[in-house]
Amino acid sequence: MAATKTVSNAATSAKPASRLSIRVDLATGARIGPGKVAVLEEIARSGSISAAGRALHISYRRTWELVEDLNATLGAPVVQTAAGGSGGGGASLTELGQAVVSRYRAIEEDCAAAARKHLTALQRVARVRQPD
Repeated sequence: MAATKTVSNAATSAKPASRLSIRVDLATGARIGPGKVAVLEEIARSGSISAAGRALHISYRRTWELVEDLNATLGAPVVQTAAGGSGGGGASLTELGQAVVSRYRAIEEDCAAAARKHLTALQRVARVRQPD
């Protein structure tokens, strides 16, 4: 007889934790936030702009627009592409694209650590308040 694993109801019905959402506005005009970073991470994972869009439930056109916006405002490409054809195309992050992701995630982590006590306090206050 095979052993089965039970999943705690508390774990599956837990409320989402408070979190911080960060957008970085650079002097170049570049705006880097969770959506663009998710696109870059998915392109790196899948090796494809269209697959990244499908995974994130956004159109190929919108995915490409987000990449092009970063390319234009950062002054260099964040994604390099290979032409399609019988062997298929592909996409990967450039060194700049990798730096954008890693620096953004580092900023996000540092900010979350700095804000943790304040988020906890806000969550406590939000729980105490009764609806009108």
